[in-house]
Amino acid sequence: MGCSVVSELLEGYDLDRLTIATLASHSSLQIAHGAKKEGFSTLLVVTEDRVGFYGQFKHLVDYFIVVRRWSDLCSREVVEELRSRNSVFVPHGSFVEYVGMDCATGLSVPIFGLRSLFPIEADQHAKMELLRSAEIPTPTTYSLDSEIDGLAIVKLPGAKGGRGYFIASSRQEIAERLRALVDRGLVSDVSKVIIQEYLVGVTAYFHYFYSPVLERLEITGADIRYESDVDSLRRIPIEKLKEIGVEPTFTVVGNIPVVLRESLLPAVYSYGEKFVNKTKEVLPPGVVGPFCLEGVVDRDANIKIFEFSGRIVAGTNLYVNGSPYTYLYWDEPMSVGRRIAREIRLAVEKNRLSSVIT
Repeated sequence: MGCSVVSELLEGYDLDRLTIATLASHSSLQIAHGAKKEGFSTLLVVTEDRVGFYGQFKHLVDYFIVVRRWSDLCSREVVEELRSRNSVFVPHGSFVEYVGMDCATGLSVPIFGLRSLFPIEADQHAKMELLRSAEIPTPTTYSLDSEIDGLAIVKLPGAKGGRGYFIASSRQEIAERLRALVDRGLVSDVSKVIIQEYLVGVTAYFHYFYSPVLERLEITGADIRYESDVDSLRRIPIEKLKEIGVEPTFTVVGNIPVVLRESLLPAVYSYGEKFVNKTKEVLPPGVVGPFCLEGVVDRDANIKIFEFSGRIVAGTNLYVNGSPYTYLYWDEPMSVGRRIAREIRLAVEKNRLSSVIT
């Protein structure tokens, strides 16, 4: 949405009574907790089957909007209620996957962050092209017709949390596995699948926050993802896995905190700067708020980035009371959820709210 549309969305808003709203999933409790710390009202859009769980947190959530399905977010009734409460909507990693691209990009409520990044995130090939154009080191990408030299990982489109991803070592194997996924309905368009060089090293997910108000980039944390069942099976000899026909998968089931070697931080920071600058160039005004570069660190401490998330990631839930990095910036407990709310509060105080919403 353009600046004029954003201005229209803010017409009639009482900026002294803003509400921070999001979907009841992913990192919503952290977002609500942080918003309350910064003095905002909070609202969760929740499906009927989740009311019991999220209803426990009425000390964090001032308002609930109960819907039958996630796509109801864009219904006239829900949009009117959000706007009546002066809501700024905070998207998280489940947002587009749950409500659909049309609803995500067309929601007639101010959104914190870069709305135009949603279609890029949904397209694995566009994501990698953005990283490459930012001159951030990435793994080799293969086409369906490429000869595979070594191991490759095949990733399905959309925010599936690793579900259905697989490793292969030949073009023929990839073709056979994809046909099986198409037959099972897990893949509808094989052209949207991405095939990458399988990187050997330690996976690490680097969390950032870009502040248009302060005009600075912050490293806010890092995590390692625990994946089922590739991680849980690593204690079993590979020969045994082959005997019983087990093929490891990569479904994310949780996150593990990690503090990076300080000598890695300059490179990590520079990658974040390159990402911010490239989004400013090709998707003005550029990324706003939290994002994550997802990579592998090899034995020589070289880092390659195989994916990115343009919003708050679930790994930040490890740091509801702040991470070692946010404490160094702010000298107080500062989760990413609270950092979002702090940015909105600073933007209101400086009459710059339009610089952090789209």
